Parts: sequence; structure tokens; C-alpha cells
Amino acid sequence: MKEKESIWGSTGRPVIHAKQGIISSGHYLTSMVGMQILLKGGNAFDALVAAGFAAAVFEPTASYSLGAEGVFMLYDANSGDLLSLSGQGCAPTKATIDFYKSQNLDCIPKGPGPLGHLAITVPGVVDAYISLLERYGTKKLSDILESVIYYANSGFPFYEYMLHRLDLEKIGEQSRNFPPGCMEIFFRNGTLAQPGTLLVQKSLGNTLRKLVEAESRDQGNRQAGLKAARDLFYRGEIAKSIIDYAQSVGSILSLEDLENYHAKFDQPIRSTFGRYEICGHSTWSQSTVLMQTLNILERFDLKSMGHNSPHYIHTIVEAFKLAFADRAAYYGDPDFSTIPIDGLIAKDYGAERAALIDKNRAYPELPPAGNPWFFSLHEGKQVSNSMPPHTNPTEQNDHQHGTTHIAVMDERGNMVCATPSGGALADAVFFPELGCTLSTRIEMFNLENDHPNMVEPGKRPRTTLVNYIVLNEGKPEMTIGCPGGDHQSQACLQLILNTLLFKMNPQEAVEAARFGTDSMPDSFYPHDYFAGQLALEKGFSAETEVSLKALGHKIVHKEVCGMGATVARRDPDTGMLSTGADHRRSCYAIGW
Repeated sequence: MKEKESIWGSTGRPVIHAKQGIISSGHYLTSMVGMQILLKGGNAFDALVAAGFAAAVFEPTASYSLGAEGVFMLYDANSGDLLSLSGQGCAPTKATIDFYKSQNLDCIPKGPGPLGHLAITVPGVVDAYISLLERYGTKKLSDILESVIYYANSGFPFYEYMLHRLDLEKIGEQSRNFPPGCMEIFFRNGTLAQPGTLLVQKSLGNTLRKLVEAESRDQGNRQAGLKAARDLFYRGEIAKSIIDYAQSVGSILSLEDLENYHAKFDQPIRSTFGRYEICGHSTWSQSTVLMQTLNILERFDLKSMGHNSPHYIHTIVEAFKLAFADRAAYYGDPDFSTIPIDGLIAKDYGAERAALIDKNRAYPELPPAGNPWFFSLHEGKQVSNSMPPHTNPTEQNDHQHGTTHIAVMDERGNMVCATPSGGALADAVFFPELGCTLSTRIEMFNLENDHPNMVEPGKRPRTTLVNYIVLNEGKPEMTIGCPGGDHQSQACLQLILNTLLFKMNPQEAVEAARFGTDSMPDSFYPHDYFAGQLALEKGFSAETEVSLKALGHKIVHKEVCGMGATVARRDPDTGMLSTGADHRRSCYAIGW
């Protein structure tokens, strides 16, 4: 007898359809705070910022803190702007190769461990939120933060995912390295709380309240109030507190670093896939890995292979290995190095790389980097892969600690998505007086002279954070995002193929089983390298696994290959909005 489908069809959760606005995020209260702003007449940008601040309260165990960073893709229907926004914090002025080598380090460490303070990055996400409000928002910061401050001060219930993440020895270890850490706020006499008991974060609420007070003291217009709040965080009382606390544990972060920081709007990197155009971030992120991989995959008939078949998975994974080889060799902040971005995403270069894929055998390690300079208008020389010093790990890595993602669309035609991240409780230093951690993203730099991703003052590390906007015949149609470290671009590509090639709805695309290669230097310290490893979630048949092993893949099973994924879509014909929520964690979508 055929198994009966759920009342929602083939998915465990329903697609959320709406006309006036949609939001999807990593927690139901994060989504609710954003939806409140939409219901009060705010636009998608207002709602996204409200949800972003809210996520710092509701999702502190999702590797995200108010003192961290975020990346954004946005489309403003009024101006027609389609932009990337980098809220990725940069390296402090004292962060140089010579400094770290003087500490007898061959790579930049993070926690858990006594040297975690050496990876502290300039916090970038607050400036990005305020910049987004200044340019595209309509609400005051006091409107945006009203509910957020209430929940920080009055509390909200501990939930199962949060408690699962708190129940990690690494969090206790890092709190012991930098006492008291987060123990007094997130634990009850050193033990886990029960689901449903209240988590109160008055210090974080106080930090947020100060931003509103700074805005209210300025008697000018909305823009002046937003500037006053930014100045407080990056130049005033909050900035000085951040520096005092950071330097008290040995951080090299300075007040000058905060004063000089600015989030950056930029034109996106664009590539095509059929009639669709994919827009993402430049090589200060790993966003372009997806574009490179799609260019390679255009040379194969993926649809005829069958969704998630062994040949389909093998082809995609081998294409990813080729793109990750180039990531290791060529990616870095383009404000500091000449990057052959045009060559990396050239169709002819994709065809050249595609010819290297053996349909009968997996490449056993990271392939050699290619030569995108040949296809670029810029000049440079071909280089080898940047391999980490730690290449023989004893345990497989597992990206169950993914950060969070937020997507918002409104009836005016605006769409915006964000992947805020950084400052995981197990990795960073928690400052109880601030109510948050500071990001440790400096760990993603290397200490190789002349490498595009070598550490330099004021430079953005080549982050794992990505998200995308997809255009259909020139019109913005979808936002795509999925947290998960080095699996982020891989998961996003699978979401794109699920929707564009296999015509899945947003919920089907998110719930479909995912896979990911780990056959590259891990972006996170200590940069372990799992040559030939292919991770599979639940949902793949034993026959598929046997076939993949026969092709030479080293199979491991993981609970998730990216978690917190979101596809948000505007129907180009009807204007109807739709989105879903990832069942892999406490995600929630709302529409009206």
C-alpha cells in the first residue's frame, strides 16, 4: 500500500503563502518580531533589521552574537538597487603576520582555549543594520528595538535546540578559560535549565537600550538619530566598554579599529544558469564558489541523472572540489588584492574545469587550482593551493553548530536576506557586562605572505558566510541562504538546483536531503583537511551510498549538511510570496 502523504503534501511543514509580507528565520520569536514591524507599516528592510537584532537575543547558541558580523543581499523596488552588503568585521590594526608569528603561531587560533582572544574581529553587524535602515528603512531604531529589548529584559523560554547546543563541554571549557563566561546567564548554578523556563539577558538589554537612548537624545531627523546610535556603538560609551573588556583579556582590538569601521554596500558578483541570473558576494566571502560550480555543472545533464542519484551527487561534488581548490588559492578581500574574479566565473573557464571531472572516479583529495588569470582582464600568476598546517585530523568535523539566516519580502516588491554570524559561545569570549561575545572570524585568515587571504590590518577575512538573490529573466525572484560553515555554498547550490531544475517549492527544496564534500581545508581553526570525505544526511538509500563508495568517495554520516536553510520566492506573474522553514532546527516562517 502506498504510504499516505501528510496533509501538507510531501513535506513535513507547510509552504507559507502570503500577499503582503513573509519572513523566515531561525526561531519563531525572531520571525514574530520582524512580522510585527511589517504589520506596523514597516518595509522588508525594517523587518529584517528588527529580526536581526532579535536573533541576537533569541538565538545566541546559533553561533551569532550582537558583537559579530553579517552578510546581506537586497533588492529595493523603489530605486531598483540590487546590492551586496558586507557587515563582515575586519582585522584590527595590530593584526599582522609578524604579530601572530611573534606569538609562535602558524595559524590564528580561536577557542576553546586560552588564546581565543587573539582572533577577535571588529564587530560589523550593528553598523550593517544601521546602514540598511539609513538607506532603505523607514522606522526609527526605537521602533525596531522595542520588542527586542522587552524580551531581553523580561525573558523568553529556553527551547530544546538552545539547550542541546548549551550542553557542550566546549562551552564550559571556554567559560573556565575566561571566567565567568556565559555560565551565570545561560545556566542555573552550573546546570542546564529546563525547557520553558525563562532566559533573562539584562546586560544585553541594557546595551540595546543605550542605542535607543542615544537616538532619542538627538533632536534631529530619523537619520540623525540613527547616526547617534551608531556613534555610541563605534565611538562612544559602548565602544569604550567593548575595548575595555576585550583588552582586559589580551585582545589587540582598539578604539581606533571601531571608529574606522564601516559596513560596505557593493555591486554583487553575477553569473547565469540557464535563463536565471545568480547574484552573490565577492571573494571576501566564499559566495563565488557557487557560481564557479554552476558554470562547471552547465556542461552536464543533471536533470537526466535524477535528483540525488549517485551520478548526480558525484558530479556536483567533483565540481565543488574544483571550485574549492580555487577558493584556497585565489579568494580574499578584493579591496586588498587583485583577484581574477572575472576569470573565476568565466564560462570558458568553467568548461575547462568541467573537462577534468572523471565520471567514474572521485578525485581523492583537493585537486590542483586552475589558472583563472588566463580568462581574466587582470594580470597575475597561477598559484598552488593554500594547504593548512593541520591535515591529519583524528575525528571528522561536523557542522551542527550552524549560525542563522533571515529572509524577508514585502508587498512593495522589496526583498532582503541576511546571514548574521560569529561569536559562538564555545569559541569566543563572553563578556557578561555586554551580554554578548565578540566574533573570532580572524581565524579564517592565513599567515602566508602574498596570499590574497593573508591577515592584514583593516582587511576582511574570507568568510564562509553567503546568501544569494536569483533573477528570472532580469526580475528578482528568490533569495537563498543556508548556514553551515564550508557547507553553506554547497547547500545553497542544492537549494538552487532543487528549485530551478527540479521545480520544488520552497519547503520541498529546504527539506530535501543534502550532502557536502569536506575534501578541502576547513575554513575554521585548526583548518583540518578531510581528503575525499563526502558527508550524507539521512534520506539517502543504502544503494546510493554503496555506489558512491564504489566511485571512491569516503562516506560519513552527518546530522546536517547545513541547517537553517531558507528559500523565499516572489511569483513573477502573480506577485504572491512564498517561503518555508528548515526542519533541521527551530526555524519558523510567517506570512500575512
